[in-house]
Amino acid sequence: MKKRPNYIGPVLVCLLVCLSVQTAFSQEKQNVDYIDPFIGNVAPLLNSNRPVTQLPNQMVRVFPKRQDHLDMQITDFPMLATNIITPQMVFAIKPSNGEVTDTGWYRRLTYDHDFEVSKPWYYSVKLTDDGIQTEFTAGEKTGIYRFHFPAGVRKNLLLSHYYKGGEYSMEKGHVVVGTEQVDDAIHAQRGVAYLYGVFSGDPETGTKDGEKDWGHYSVLVPMPKTTYMEGKRAWASYGANAPATVEFRYAISFVSIDQAKKNYERELTGVSFEQLENKGKAAWEKVINQVRVEGGTEAQKRTFYTALYRCYARMVDITETGSYFSGYDKKVHEEKRPFYTDDYSWGNYIALHPLRLILDPAREADMLQSYVRMYEQEGWMPEYPRHFGDRPGMFAFHSSIMFLDAYRKGVRNFDVEKALEGNVKNEEQATLLPSRNGPKGALEEFYYANGYYPALHPGEAETDPFALAKRGQKRSAVAVTLGDSYDSWAVSELAKELGKEDIYKKYAPRAKNYKNVWWDKVGMFMPKDAKGNWIDIDPMFDGGHAGLDYYNENNGWSYLWNVQQDFRGLSDLMGGPDKMEGKLDQLFTEGVGRSKPEFWEKFSDQTGLIGRDGMGNQVSFFIPYIYNYTHAPWKTQKYTRLILDTWFKDNIFGVPGDEDGGSMSSFVVFSAMGFYPLTPGIPRYAITSPLFTKVTIDLPNGKKFTLIANKCSRTNKYIQSATLNGKPLRSLSFSHADLMNGGTLVLEMGERTDAKWEIPD
Repeated sequence: MKKRPNYIGPVLVCLLVCLSVQTAFSQEKQNVDYIDPFIGNVAPLLNSNRPVTQLPNQMVRVFPKRQDHLDMQITDFPMLATNIITPQMVFAIKPSNGEVTDTGWYRRLTYDHDFEVSKPWYYSVKLTDDGIQTEFTAGEKTGIYRFHFPAGVRKNLLLSHYYKGGEYSMEKGHVVVGTEQVDDAIHAQRGVAYLYGVFSGDPETGTKDGEKDWGHYSVLVPMPKTTYMEGKRAWASYGANAPATVEFRYAISFVSIDQAKKNYERELTGVSFEQLENKGKAAWEKVINQVRVEGGTEAQKRTFYTALYRCYARMVDITETGSYFSGYDKKVHEEKRPFYTDDYSWGNYIALHPLRLILDPAREADMLQSYVRMYEQEGWMPEYPRHFGDRPGMFAFHSSIMFLDAYRKGVRNFDVEKALEGNVKNEEQATLLPSRNGPKGALEEFYYANGYYPALHPGEAETDPFALAKRGQKRSAVAVTLGDSYDSWAVSELAKELGKEDIYKKYAPRAKNYKNVWWDKVGMFMPKDAKGNWIDIDPMFDGGHAGLDYYNENNGWSYLWNVQQDFRGLSDLMGGPDKMEGKLDQLFTEGVGRSKPEFWEKFSDQTGLIGRDGMGNQVSFFIPYIYNYTHAPWKTQKYTRLILDTWFKDNIFGVPGDEDGGSMSSFVVFSAMGFYPLTPGIPRYAITSPLFTKVTIDLPNGKKFTLIANKCSRTNKYIQSATLNGKPLRSLSFSHADLMNGGTLVLEMGERTDAKWEIPD
């Protein structure tokens, strides 16, 4: 009898293989899975990153109130952070067990990091002493806190304020409304935030006046210094037999309590915690999936996608169903177009705004139009726009660079004429002094007439009344001259684009003012006094605390390169490309000549050192790319790789300085992809060594830009040849139009470092 073939075994094997492949595919990591908001949560010296939960560029941003990742106590949980760096928050909530007592508001909450989860759209932590699981998920102007209590205990939710004078009142038993009197006297920011919140279930509720005498409670527990108990407090308490899980759902407004209620009804009516969480995840998947990378290590992907996530922390949309409160004229405006705030033009013009011009140019146009509206409402073009007005910060008016960069990259859906008007007014009528807002003074008049900002000799007393007005700040004379040279270039170039020859001719010469502080004898940008005499200092270490007398937050070696508008001119000052290369080599290979504690006592911002170069501050981000203007562009590739591999690790120490809400992360995103906007205002990108073998960007116009780095690896990090859409490149650069038109940039990678390239125009 003929035996029938047995197909069962092979069929079962095939089924098992298919099933395993399907399971592996279903478990494959998505891009958002690489995001770790805990990366960089311990700063080297100054401000830490925070595990921020929010929707991309939206108003409600939340993270636990604590010093940093190593603080094992949480003070409370905010409803919204107006500043994620310092930080500054409004409206606090915390859970407690047992009876409602005053000490419940004061005690800090212990937790264990091993039971803490942070994603861009979701946060959770187990409070160990109380056994309470706290969860949060964010909407645009709303949020939901969910608390899981142990069975059989009385459950309390306690509300307080971060500023004096706050109010709470109860409506309909489980509804609470509140006001927060924001008063940031340091930065002259004052305003009001409004809360509309709903407790789940049917709790006992109440309010309580704040305590004037904290002495008794400070003995019981360390007082949280930033939480005030002098305003009203509110509470909700659930009996021991009530459900173990309770929620607090809320909305924030800067317009009114009624508007907060409208925000609540629009976003949270009939929406569960899980639905809001899923909506948040989908919003993040949409923006994160715009950029897909292949190759590289798991650690590099974690660093890359976490950096990309951080690029959406600023600016934030504070428009509320067609209205917004402006801190610039202290009025409520009706407007359908989104109004954005919370930015830092001094730090974010460098890479964050240019990145958005690629990924979301329509939103960037809305942000730039928001700057224009701020100028129309207040009379000055802002530098550091915040929720309640322009914060005095740093120096120069770098929004002029942002406007020019957008215009030249084809993004023009903003009032460019009004933008130029505002920048010209700032240049002609505003003070250039750092950390000050207001009209010009005698120092500006001197600058206009002489082409440099006058400096004081070491030990010489300040005589200018406006310069004396800000305690702890100095003239930063060299840094101001360099910064305004770039701004004047941007104003002149934008004026030329708009056919305004008179403005162009006035400001084009000021773009060369950087040459007036170049001391050829020293080969550095150095201070001059009002008589035109050089002030002979050590640019490495002199200049008072943080170098504020002559530079700012960094020393003269960092500011040596701050001529982004004219690298060829800088090269000429140094004696040509080879001399520039030698100076760059000196920067990256020689030390600071002091012990690190001694150096950082004065320059606490200049962290992330490689030689003398500090990647912990915005002044230095573009410096490695200047090698592309020498005959050794392979050194750009060497040092960008070294910087990413050394200072941007995927751990809690993985950010080398003050992130400032996207500035440092946007450097990481660009550099990891393999190109960088070396001079915002000139629509070209400098090419470097990418971390990945393939990068694909889905452009808003429906096209794709792809970068392929063949044989890319840790050692094959040097570019041997490059083609764009099949055409060989002679220099390591390409245009913004090349990118936005779609296409493919192919880099052949290898170990050789002697590939020859032309210096870009």
